[in-house]
Amino acid sequence: MAASSHPPFLDVQLTNNNGILSTSVYHKPAAEPYVTPFTSDHPRHVFSNIIKTSIEHTIRYSSTFEAFNYERRSIKLMLLYN
Repeated sequence: MAASSHPPFLDVQLTNNNGILSTSVYHKPAAEPYVTPFTSDHPRHVFSNIIKTSIEHTIRYSSTFEAFNYERRSIKLMLLYN
């Protein structure tokens, strides 16, 4: 992997900083930052599952505390959009 490459793999963004690999959550540029509208007909447990899954992905895919905090803030903003 080149020293400055950032290839995404599935939902993970890989970064090589002078031989130190770090990972973070990858977001597709064309994807909307919303999950589901709160006026939808989905049962209420769907929303708690979305939040739980988002946090679990953040914990699994973030190799640094800084990447975790960045993604945690992104999740908060995503939920505020709804």
